[in-house]
Amino acid sequence: MVDVMLRDGGSGSTSRKLGGYEFYREVLGSPKFVVAPMVDQSELAWRILSRKYGAQLVYTPMISAKTFAVPHAGDKFRKKVFDMIHGEEGGAEDRPLIVQFCANDPEALLAAAQIVEPFCDAVDINLGCPQDIARKGRYGSFLQDDWDLVYSLINILHENLRIPVTAKFRVLPSVERTVAYAQMMERAGAQILTCHGRTRDQRGHNSGLADWAQIAAVKRAVSVPVFANGNVLYWEDVERCLEATGADGVMSAEGNLYNPALFARTNPAHWTLALEYLEIVKQLKTRTPPSAIKGHVFKLLRPALEGNKDLRNKIGAISGRGELEDVVKEYEDVVREFGERMERDAGAAGDAEEGKIGPLLDGKRHIPHWLAQPYFRPGPPPAQQKPAAVKAPPASALPPLSTGGEQSALPAPLAEVEMGPDKPEREELKRKNSSLEEREAKRVREVSPV
Repeated sequence: MVDVMLRDGGSGSTSRKLGGYEFYREVLGSPKFVVAPMVDQSELAWRILSRKYGAQLVYTPMISAKTFAVPHAGDKFRKKVFDMIHGEEGGAEDRPLIVQFCANDPEALLAAAQIVEPFCDAVDINLGCPQDIARKGRYGSFLQDDWDLVYSLINILHENLRIPVTAKFRVLPSVERTVAYAQMMERAGAQILTCHGRTRDQRGHNSGLADWAQIAAVKRAVSVPVFANGNVLYWEDVERCLEATGADGVMSAEGNLYNPALFARTNPAHWTLALEYLEIVKQLKTRTPPSAIKGHVFKLLRPALEGNKDLRNKIGAISGRGELEDVVKEYEDVVREFGERMERDAGAAGDAEEGKIGPLLDGKRHIPHWLAQPYFRPGPPPAQQKPAAVKAPPASALPPLSTGGEQSALPAPLAEVEMGPDKPEREELKRKNSSLEEREAKRVREVSPV
């Protein structure tokens, strides 16, 4: 951790900005239970609900620094993503709070961060988003290939903000590169590092398991606090993660979305959680996006949706247009219908085993469908599970061609490229492959000396 002396432009006096473990302890209160930044899902109302059930630190959804920093034109966008007008976002009920930005322009990032600086405890940089939109926009995990830019993004905030800068990132394929990457971010000025134990290729159906060993290696290699992210669905996972990684805190995303009482070590009736959330939405002056409301209601009630398709369809039909109070009432009416059915189902189960929470076996446990519980993302359908591709040999392993000093390599045969079994195109691909090899052989004869 590097101390930074900040100068007060009015008095000329200087003050020391807390960083590293001083910041973690004295400002954040040594949080171990952390709610992740989630697009359209970690909004103010959800942050308040999560804190009620044990979350000790919460992040805002990811915000585009470029759009947020635009003068005047960004006002509407700012009100939508981080409303500073009503004094609720970043207010007394919304601390400690870290605001997360995505960016690839250090100056735009600084401009955006300086706007929210009075309303949060730190600014986080998203270096972990693996989605295609992040690839297209060149942010998130797709900055892993430009360490100089990552350093600049962190360092400009470290040198110019009165609050600390933190970073959330995904592991790289090798632990050595992951550790070096984390150490570089610490040198740049990051005062907390959140390490998601999946690579950027692990997403959607192919998420797989997070690598806690990589997180542990990062924790041992840096001197600032480290939050661990990934594989946290039950309370026991929180304990296991802390022990396995040595991390200072555990960050939950999906685990929190499906059971915001995760950190409270309980599984309440999901419909009661939905009503609590909707009540918070009603009480706030800050408008909650209708898309966020729909997303939360669907996720909370997911265990009961399959058996109550008529109510699922009612939720889906709520448009979100009109006065927010009316929209919330529509949701409340449907959630109460769910509640009546869930109480009926719980009563019918009585003392039977299906009505009880079971033991944790092989990473899963039985939880009755009327209680909040984690969602297990399904793997890819069998039709999408292809055999591993056969890799072409490196160019250095191929014989050189005598073409004035240049080297050439035959392309990998098409028959060795990823193909599913028994595909009707197989013969056509073989024919094209044969033709390609014939053309390549002819080209080699033409450029080779006699």
